[in-house]
Amino acid sequence: MAQLVKEKCVACRRDSPRVTEAEMKELSAEIPGWSVVERDGVPRLEKVFRFPNFAAALDFTNRVGAIAEAQGHHPALLTEWGRVTVWWWTHKIRGLHRNDFIMAARTDEIAGEAGAQPTPTAATPQRGQ
Repeated sequence: MAQLVKEKCVACRRDSPRVTEAEMKELSAEIPGWSVVERDGVPRLEKVFRFPNFAAALDFTNRVGAIAEAQGHHPALLTEWGRVTVWWWTHKIRGLHRNDFIMAARTDEIAGEAGAQPTPTAATPQRGQ
């Protein structure tokens, strides 16, 4: 994660390449706890973070939103009482780009600062299932 956190997102175009299976495996090793899930035919990175209350979850959501806005790369965020689910993918290419892994690593960094506890997403179907 240390390397990915230092990287900046690059602007994507519709013809930007998706990560390959080999790249996905390598990059996934740098963001433990994230799952690759498929929603509406689009692979996405997903992770659930637990918090002691709604206020802490909302604060985390706002901090992720601020870094997303600064990088020009935006996730889907579901904020609930004591829990936030984050999905990263690149809309323009309908898939995963290196930017998504960079932002997942940054999300983990914010979560660590906020004292979040990641939760497994075992009930979520994995890509290819």
